[in-house]
Amino acid sequence: MKLNYKRVICVGFAFFLITAFWQAYDKTIPLILTYRFKMNQTLSGLIMALDNILAVFLLPLFGALSDKTTSKLGKRTVFILIGTISAVAFFIFLPIIQNVWLFTGVLLLTLLSMAIFRSPAVALMPDVTCKPLRSKGNAIINLVGTVGGLLVLCLGMVVKVGEDTMYNLTPYYIVVCGIVLIGLVVFMLTVKENAWAEQMRKDTEKYFPEKDEQVNNKTKKLSLPELKSLLLILSSVALWYMGYNAITSKYSLYADKVLNQSYDLTLLIAQAFAIISYLPVGFIATKIGRKKTILAGVIMLSLSFFFAIFISANSSPIIMYILFALAGVGWATINVNSFPMVVELAKESDVGKYTGWYYTASMSAQVLTPVLSGAIMDMVGNMLPLFPYAFICVSLAFITMILVKHGDSKPVKNSVLENFAVED
Repeated sequence: MKLNYKRVICVGFAFFLITAFWQAYDKTIPLILTYRFKMNQTLSGLIMALDNILAVFLLPLFGALSDKTTSKLGKRTVFILIGTISAVAFFIFLPIIQNVWLFTGVLLLTLLSMAIFRSPAVALMPDVTCKPLRSKGNAIINLVGTVGGLLVLCLGMVVKVGEDTMYNLTPYYIVVCGIVLIGLVVFMLTVKENAWAEQMRKDTEKYFPEKDEQVNNKTKKLSLPELKSLLLILSSVALWYMGYNAITSKYSLYADKVLNQSYDLTLLIAQAFAIISYLPVGFIATKIGRKKTILAGVIMLSLSFFFAIFISANSSPIIMYILFALAGVGWATINVNSFPMVVELAKESDVGKYTGWYYTASMSAQVLTPVLSGAIMDMVGNMLPLFPYAFICVSLAFITMILVKHGDSKPVKNSVLENFAVED
């Protein structure tokens, strides 16, 4: 049984929409709040946290709703279509709104629209991909999503989005919305959700018969050991997001205040190494299992944060670049395999709900960790606790992850050439 790469790439366009949108959102909204509406960092930070706060509650809701939806388009596609069109309809007005209250209201409607399809979009990959192949499938949709983010990132570099362009962002927003709508058209024209989901069930019965009971049983509940594993996986997700997000949200300030120099390339290097690692770590997980692969990624991430503790203003920048490259590989290894472990425990009718729980864990961590890490640094009086904090969080994730007993997949024994083959 080979992964149908062509099919998963088409499904990945749903993730393309999400990353393209968030790249534009993260790039422009903080600047608009700061330069156009003259907000202080506390108030602008609170508004920027709205997406994570809303996600904690709304993503499980819409994930569960999509599980119970039936339509000619499929249970996920209808949410993707409605949510994307609604998000574009609201988002495109943001650059021309001059009233702060109206802007905040439209921004809130935009975030609500995005929440409609975020969980359904991610849940679609497991719906059409057999369980043992989902790590590779997750790697593919992450790559397709990255393309969307990079397109908008390059657009921002061409337009030179900054303080000088705050009152002339309409062309940028129009192009971004155009990119999102083109991605939606490609998705709608290529993805046949109902047919592909039915094919997945037939393939599972044919190639992975030991999974039949779990795939077909719509009333089966988790056993106590399975529930314990689910909670441990979600705890691990929260902990490594707490560690990683603390670094990504505060590293530029840390580099300026502690290292006395700009390390502009470090986060870019981490992202680049994560991107080139997506496919290899998906293949590795297929061979040795997801749990072992994740534990290796957690070790890489924790080691990079541990050694970064000892980097000073006198250290060679090359050392930090190497550590962040290692962190990027570790992060990719974790991310590609953790979501499939969560939905591995879901029965067919609950994949959207479990996807929502995964995002609840990750988003809750991203709401909590800037506040918690910031409070610790304020208590100490400097930013030196940043990397120890991240190291401790990720190390705790190793402990919770090693206790997980369910959610892994049995290694698929096939040749390396078969891994790269495309099934029509």
